[in-house]
Order: sequence, then C-alpha cells, then structure tokens
Amino acid sequence: MLDLIIRNGLVTLPDSLEAVDIGIRDGVIAAIAPKITECAKEEIDASGQYVLPGMVDPHMHLSEPGRTEWEGYRTGTQACAAGGITSFVEMPLNQIPCTIDLPSLEVKLKAAEGQCWVDYAPMGGLVPWNLKDIGPLADAGVAAFKAFVATCGSGKPGDFKNVNDWELYQGCREIAKKGGLLVVHCENATITDGLGEEAKAAGETSVSAYVESRPIFTEVEAVHRVLMIAEAAGCRIHIAHCSCPEAVEEVERAKARGVDASFESCPHYLLLATEDLDAIGPKAKCSPPIRDRAHQRQMWDLLAEGRIEMLVSDHSPCTIDLKSSPNAFEAWGGISGCQNCVDAMFDEAVLKRGISPVILAKALATGAARRFRLKGKGEIALGFDADLVMIDPKQSYVLRAEDLYYKNKFSAYEGRRIDCRVARTLVRGREVFSLEKGPAEVPTGRRIEIA
Repeated sequence: MLDLIIRNGLVTLPDSLEAVDIGIRDGVIAAIAPKITECAKEEIDASGQYVLPGMVDPHMHLSEPGRTEWEGYRTGTQACAAGGITSFVEMPLNQIPCTIDLPSLEVKLKAAEGQCWVDYAPMGGLVPWNLKDIGPLADAGVAAFKAFVATCGSGKPGDFKNVNDWELYQGCREIAKKGGLLVVHCENATITDGLGEEAKAAGETSVSAYVESRPIFTEVEAVHRVLMIAEAAGCRIHIAHCSCPEAVEEVERAKARGVDASFESCPHYLLLATEDLDAIGPKAKCSPPIRDRAHQRQMWDLLAEGRIEMLVSDHSPCTIDLKSSPNAFEAWGGISGCQNCVDAMFDEAVLKRGISPVILAKALATGAARRFRLKGKGEIALGFDADLVMIDPKQSYVLRAEDLYYKNKFSAYEGRRIDCRVARTLVRGREVFSLEKGPAEVPTGRRIEIA
C-alpha cells in the first residue's frame, strides 16, 4: 500500500509536463502514472495545480549561531517551506564562527539539528588561513566550499574573509585532491573598493550609485580570472550569483574548452532592475548588484533558452536597522528572498512569458541537485525523494511584510503582485507547509547525503 497519492495535478517531469498521479511510499516517489489504482493511506487532490519538484537552493545564508538575530533555522526554514524550497545548501557565512574547520562544522550541525522544516547540507569555507582544514571538511561530507575574491568580512573573530589569487589557487589545488566543488563570489575587489570610495567621497548615497560603483566589467573580469585559476588547478568550479549575460558567457566559454564549471543566477536579477532600486531602497542592495533593464531582458532570454543552469535565492537576511540607513553604501548588502523564489518566478516565467515549467524546474531544482550531488533531490522521478511544491495559478496576492516568515519581516518584493500561490509543500512525502495551515507544527528536516 502507498502512503500517499497526489492526484489530478499537472506534473513537471524531467522532460515533460503531464497530467499524472504520483504515488509515495516511505518518503520516496514509488509510482507515476496517468491513474494509480493502488490503494493509499491518504490522497491529495491537486486539481488545477501545477506540481513541481521542490526548489533546491544551494545558496542560503542562515546566521545561527552568532548572528541569530538576523535569521535562525526555525524562521529561515519555515520561510523556505512556505516558499516551496525543500532542500538547501547552507553557506559557511554569515554565522559566527564561520564554517571553516571541523569544530565550527560541528557547531553548525548541532545548531541545525531539530530546527529545520526542510532538508539541508552544509558548505565549508575557503579563507586565507584554513588550507589544512580543506581535506578534513571534505571527508566530513560538506557539499562544497565557498570563497570570495571580492572584499568581505567584518574583521570580528570567527568571521569570514576573502582570499587573494595565490590563496585561491592553493585552495583550488587542495579541493581538487578531494574532487570537491568550489563556489566563488566573483568581483574585482581592488576596483570595486576604489570605485566605492570615490562615490562616497563625492557624496553619493543612492542604491543606483552603489550599482555604478560595481560595474559589469568588474564581475566579468573576476569570473574570467577565477575560471582560469580553477582550470590550472584542476578544480571543479561554480560561479555564484551571475548578474549579467556577460558573466554567463564566460562560464559557457570555459565549459566549451573543457573546464568543469557551472554557474547560478538569482531571481532578483530577473525580477528587478537598476531602474527600480532607488524607489525600493537598501532592501534591494546586493552584490553583485542588480543590473539595468537591458541586461535583465537578456537574462530572461537566457532562461527561456534553458541556459540558466541554476536559480538560487542567495537569501542573505539581516536586522532592519542594517537596511535602514539612507546611505546605500552604509547599508547591509543582501536580499531576503527565499520565500518568493518559486511563486514569483513561476508567475513571471511560466504565466507571463510562457516559459515551460520544465525549463524552470531544471533551473530551480534539478541543476543544483545534480551539481552539488544531493542524493535523491531535484526531480519528480521514481526513486527520488517526494520533495514537491504545488502551485495554484488561480490565486493572486500582493506581498506584505506580515506574509513573511523571516525573523526580520522585510523584502525587496514587498508590494509586488504575484499571480499564483504556493498551495502546499512536501518534504519526503510529509506536508511541511500548506496555505491553509501554514508551516507544520513539528520540524522534520534532516541532513542530506552527498552522493
């Protein structure tokens, strides 16, 4: 007997959109058929709804411990569940201590235990002083490593720090020994820091001026340089949050010559444009920054062509006071966005632009699960975890702060009309969110096995 059958939904399979039933047993997809005749303990009628694989988000910042007032596991993963994210890979910052060795990894895993509504995997960091820790972290099963070539870090004990090119090359060699994946934030630190100081000296304070201080060439140059360093070291490389088609094309050229490379972009680079930012204010400040409408249109073209490998939230929350300065150069740089990746992108991509849900599902779920080797995740297919999100295209709403499950209830998308809703989210066949009931009462998320 099956535990659960989901009937009458329009299901996004790996290569097609079909009206089929999904049968679930022991948390795993056990049957897919036009009409499942086997009995089940429970049924869900998904009539009129799209059923997609739950979003796999390999770029999530949760700040517990050390900065739990920014975001903790309970609030952050409830927001994930409400937004249709069923699994995530957690960045090794912004928590303190950052995850750069075995003791800090143990602290992180202990903090997460019993507090997550969705499944998760940890990521280790590459910083200037932890080369000797790379191998042990890889052996402990981190899903990837993260490095910055842009300036980062507060200087506080236990916080993260960017690497120079030599440190990056050394780290790539160590990660390559373990067959690991390195994720890199790519911006030219020297130039962006210099342009930022020039803008501040000139009295600039707007978000659009902040964008001008981090021009596209500073991102693309860093992407090109990082790809070359990883290629020389023989390291699997992943470029974080590409904001523009020029950065994507650098990765595509590297892949064409044989580099084991991949990339991601974020919904905010498709949903927002520079021209919107001054009206929104520092809530929309991030790095790399949000580009202009012309580049936004080109990113939509890439998505429609199936060339955006992954869409990730880069959920990077903070307290409201850190976003409240009228001077964008002083405000925290990061967007709280995980709760609205799936519904806002489904609305804009599928409902408004006619992009296939199959293409969108590959970008939101399949690409990340495969690249980060998250066992059983990212597809509606036999033997995969029953991680599912059901989207109702007949419901619309305007996002309000009180709709958010974040610890600090603000978003760059407040006031946005979204013409669909996440009706239900399942993780391994268990309902972790419904529009009617909200998040499940008990968190059942667990650590993901890396294949």
